[in-house]
Amino acid sequence: MEIQLLGCVEARARSGDKLPLPHGTKLLLAALAWTPGAFVADETLIERVWQERRPQHPRDALYIQATRLRKALRADGQLTEGFELIRKRGGYVLAIDELCVDTARFRALVRQAQQEARAGDTETALGRYARALELWRGEPLSDVRTAWAESTRVALRREHREALVGSTELYLRAGRHEECLPQLHWLSEMHPFDEKVTGLLMLALHRGGRQADALDCFQLLRLRMIDLLGCEPGPELRSLHERILARDPRLRLGSAYATSV
Repeated sequence: MEIQLLGCVEARARSGDKLPLPHGTKLLLAALAWTPGAFVADETLIERVWQERRPQHPRDALYIQATRLRKALRADGQLTEGFELIRKRGGYVLAIDELCVDTARFRALVRQAQQEARAGDTETALGRYARALELWRGEPLSDVRTAWAESTRVALRREHREALVGSTELYLRAGRHEECLPQLHWLSEMHPFDEKVTGLLMLALHRGGRQADALDCFQLLRLRMIDLLGCEPGPELRSLHERILARDPRLRLGSAYATSV
């Protein structure tokens, strides 16, 4: 079975067929799949599923949803392979290989990419990052509107940003600055005050022969920060700006600066 949280919440059988899940059952699946294989207490599940409008008898309601989840994950009378919802005293365990959940698979691929990058295997690391980022199918938990889901989305967006930045640094290390420009422009729009992202975009533009555009990126961020935050960009970004102005040859392909902005 495959469980998707990076997008709308879905469960798919090994055949690839999407399994129909009532909304309340989908909420319980998401709450359990966030930590696959781990015990989750009743109170935690109740808070995740019904944080604002609890039923009158929440544990009974939780039991009903767990029963529905087991039934929903049966196809032709056969329990979906690789899945078991176990009741333990005071809570539940979603007994499933954690790599069957896309969030866990994403994190595992990012960890592998980081290890390969540290070992100098840039191309393999880029492939891992690409596989990890392909798992994102939109806003995480997009059909779950609870306070728990929103805090989870914040954490996942941060991890997504870090993976995008990590892969971008490797593209620059490999001299593939043109390939990462669309990703950097998108990141810059999503994180308009992120000096790390702005620095990488400036470096990619500079290496592509677009010095004026690189300098414009700095001025845009500087004016935005002064106007809205009342401060200037940090010393590292100011240093990069000065080096681009001076056409510092150390910013050419292979410069270590690409990974230290």
